[in-house]
Amino acid sequence: MNVSGTLRVPGDKSISHRSLIFAALAEGESRITGILQSADVDSTAAVLRALGARIPDLSADFTVVGRGLRGIQQPAHDLDCGNSGTTTRLMSGVVAASPIQATFVGDASLNRRPMGRVARPLEAMGARVELPPHGGLPMTIRGGTLHNIVWHSEVASAQVKSAILLAALVSGAGARVLEPNKTRDHTERMLEARGANVRAGDDGVTLEAGSSLAALDTAVPGDPSSAAFFAGLAAIADSGELRLDGVCVNATRIGFIEHLRRMGVTILEEDRRIEGGEWVADLVIAPGALRGGSVAERDVPSMVDELPLLACLATRAIGETVITGASELRVKESDRIAATVANLRAIGATADELPDGMRVEGSTRPLRGRVVTHGDHRLAMAFGILGTASGNSIEIDDRDCVTVSYPGFWRDLARVASA
Repeated sequence: MNVSGTLRVPGDKSISHRSLIFAALAEGESRITGILQSADVDSTAAVLRALGARIPDLSADFTVVGRGLRGIQQPAHDLDCGNSGTTTRLMSGVVAASPIQATFVGDASLNRRPMGRVARPLEAMGARVELPPHGGLPMTIRGGTLHNIVWHSEVASAQVKSAILLAALVSGAGARVLEPNKTRDHTERMLEARGANVRAGDDGVTLEAGSSLAALDTAVPGDPSSAAFFAGLAAIADSGELRLDGVCVNATRIGFIEHLRRMGVTILEEDRRIEGGEWVADLVIAPGALRGGSVAERDVPSMVDELPLLACLATRAIGETVITGASELRVKESDRIAATVANLRAIGATADELPDGMRVEGSTRPLRGRVVTHGDHRLAMAFGILGTASGNSIEIDDRDCVTVSYPGFWRDLARVASA
């Protein structure tokens, strides 16, 4: 398989969600360009509309007129978050700080995902949260005036951190969130750019009470998690070179790119610049002789979404790859540890499931068979990339599930990869 050409991957999903939320909560007009137009981001837009925000149809270039921090209204119906955990957890902070009651619902996959981790700090701030016995959705929140909090997160979760910061911001309270490992910092960066009094350190982040939020135009950079799949494609190619333009290279998001370099892949950064408070660069990737290695708990937050892809690439590497400290994968859209290992075995790879990760043995033998994605977009794309490697023949059971994060994935894959 050969690679060639240039891609601009869709806008970053994390920044897209936040650009809508912050625009709706700000005073004034915010222009948003390059937003990811996907099912997950549509869910955030729909929830904001249900809460009274004026969010137009998503397009390449549109403007949101903010309602201010006190502009959230009582919804007329349940807040349907679809498959989006980011929508649920971030908007739970907004609702908790507003004088309303709302119930969050989602699809079957989202309903199973744990919400206690976000409910506990919101309750500690003064909100009332009701969860079903299994700890997922539906989740009902009765919001109102909240008080200051210092929260020691039990898991390294940018979503939990963001929910606390948003709850404090909307309520006018102060918050300090301490994390076991540093997580992606888009919320802090975007709050600071909009005038909020926020300070970030190695162990966590502090938002001062009474912070305000100004309107700000946002150009959403390319999503590094989406770019990772095409970096992986180039890594296992037989020849060629692939260019990915305008990718967000925030240090909390490029753990996978750094790990690919350690595996032996050549990845160059060109025209590194700051756009909207985020580092952006053009990436040029060429194949390399992949070597196995290890991923430990400290590495996981910066590459958690890319770990199924890494496991797939590990089947083409020399030696063994071991991933540990990644128990968070078990509570994503699917149990990504169990599902990744089961699918690797189904196509003929040697892989073992660990309590908090997986072990994968590299080889040169062809991999063939059918993959069950459980409706998980990351699994579909990871095994789609592995299926392009020379000699492999892999069928994906649900190709359409990629629409939640990358609707044009299969089209772009066909454009840059050739036999």
